[in-house]
Amino acid sequence: MSTADRAKRLIDKLPPRLASAVIGGAGRIPKVRAMLDAEYEAMLDAAPVVRPKADVPVYDRLPETGRSREDIIAEIEALADAERHEWSDGYASGAVYHGDAEHIAFLNRVYALQSQSNPLHLDLWPSGMKFESEIVAMTAGMLGSRIAAQAGDEIVGTVTSGGTESIIMAMKAYRDSAGFSKPEMVLPDSAHVAFDKAAAYFGYTQIKVPVADDLRADVDAMARAVTKRTVVIVGSAPGFPHGVIDPIPQLSDMARERRVGFHTDACLGGFVLPWAERLGYDVPPFDFRLPGVTSMSADTHKYGYAAKGTSVVLYRGRDLRRRQFYVATEWPGGLYYSPTLAGSRPGGLLAVAWAALVAMGEDGYLEATEAILATGAQIKEGIGAIDGLRVLGDPLWVIAFASDEVNIYEAMAQMAQRGWSLNGLHHPPAVHIAVTLRHTKPGVAERFLSDLADSVHQARTTGGEATTGAAPMYGMAATFPSRSAVKELITRYIDRIYEVDTK
Repeated sequence: MSTADRAKRLIDKLPPRLASAVIGGAGRIPKVRAMLDAEYEAMLDAAPVVRPKADVPVYDRLPETGRSREDIIAEIEALADAERHEWSDGYASGAVYHGDAEHIAFLNRVYALQSQSNPLHLDLWPSGMKFESEIVAMTAGMLGSRIAAQAGDEIVGTVTSGGTESIIMAMKAYRDSAGFSKPEMVLPDSAHVAFDKAAAYFGYTQIKVPVADDLRADVDAMARAVTKRTVVIVGSAPGFPHGVIDPIPQLSDMARERRVGFHTDACLGGFVLPWAERLGYDVPPFDFRLPGVTSMSADTHKYGYAAKGTSVVLYRGRDLRRRQFYVATEWPGGLYYSPTLAGSRPGGLLAVAWAALVAMGEDGYLEATEAILATGAQIKEGIGAIDGLRVLGDPLWVIAFASDEVNIYEAMAQMAQRGWSLNGLHHPPAVHIAVTLRHTKPGVAERFLSDLADSVHQARTTGGEATTGAAPMYGMAATFPSRSAVKELITRYIDRIYEVDTK
């Protein structure tokens, strides 16, 4: 056994914090640092950055003479054509949630009509505020604003660039309403990583609580985690990793009793669960019908079927929403205000989101949800029937699965070789598929299950080692005790993404 192997075995036995400290200290020794660098690069070489398949020019500097528009369009069409197969034929988890050619053409036409608009300049494009205010009103109406109004509460909000910004804006609002420094958020450890990002940006202390055995938030444990500095409690409907719905009624009641804000992250489920409930599925209340829910996030660019780049953040009352705004009164450039993170915003995306909601209507969302949930049930049952796999929790359409018999990341990598783009998960090691309208097309679910069975069989032949594609990197991230080493690996991967491949 080599010295490096012995060192790795020793580090594997250490607690994560101690392992990180050991690696961090040893990394200052030139020979050890060189060994670590070689290991990082070897692991990244095993999972290279995916580059476009189309044969098009690569630019690392401006061309001396501008290219013709026709040639540029032809090259972009070639790139799009090369990338269309995987998502259009249903090989992607999530990513493209509608994908019908006529729907895409409709949205593209709407965007073209509004491509120059910018809500920052309301005098030029008042249509932008029409679109945004109506998107907010329609989304709020879908998520319980009428029931809230009966209790005297107004549900308000804004449109953001995506679920992460919606969550970040809500957390800013709670921080600014706290009235003291270093506020705390209490959340299950299954909550979306956007809450981590918000904590990093806005100085929160996060109190993460392990989920219960059913992978849902543990209400009693979260109640014990609340302190005098807690300003917001979080629940998901459903959570991104496992697709299960946290006990929002109990969590929001607990928050209300303690006079603490409660945020329902419905980025994934906001445009599915209302219709699932209407279709007769067992969906507990999760929205503004519950008096303890004080804010929500719901993504129009997911199951709202708009183009990428829009989400909605909602609040119970204008006071909380105002904490999201930024207003400057003393800038030499004039009076300035910004309701969200961005200053200039693409008005075309507002128009597209508005058009998607109006075009779908309640009947369209009901029909789409019915098809997605039926396909989700088929896939869930099929995964459970594959020897060596087990479904985590009781999801409806975001279905996570794990294995005690094969390396699940190797199975994921084998699926990638068959064209599938799935999501790797940690704690526990697992994989999930977010079912979309692409998967409801004839034969797609059957193809997924057949390929998955073959991939699991192939993973058995590797002897339990993660050897293919991104599997080694996922395996390291899931099992290596030093989180600083994992962070270094991912940081180096991001660096590679930004390298222009002139070869």
